[in-house]
Amino acid sequence: QLQLVESGGGLVQPGGSLRLSCTASGFTLDYYAIGWFRQAPGKEREEVSCINNSGSYIRYADSVKGRFTISRDKTKNTVYLQMGTLKPEDTAVYYCARTGPHCVSGSEYYVSWGQGTQVTVSS
Repeated sequence: QLQLVESGGGLVQPGGSLRLSCTASGFTLDYYAIGWFRQAPGKEREEVSCINNSGSYIRYADSVKGRFTISRDKTKNTVYLQMGTLKPEDTAVYYCARTGPHCVSGSEYYVSWGQGTQVTVSS
């Protein structure tokens, strides 16, 4: 089964940083766009960022622009989400998932969802 695995979450103080990783076991991410999503308690899942298969296209939700950076390392078969200047409202379970070669709108078009990694921003 093609599944992604997220890691790197944790508890961090406001203003702090975390780097999330999204890796795949048994298949290469090279052909796929990877999206990072998050879901906070009582809220709908939202896309945070997406990077296309080549890394030439990147987008961010307005709420994280200038604070988060998505990147991919093909030698490590990993996509990263570097999160900075974290705010309490960034608290959520973060997921990665794959699609096409290109980023698309709508989480329903993404597959291979991982179990997620919890990010908690609190003092």
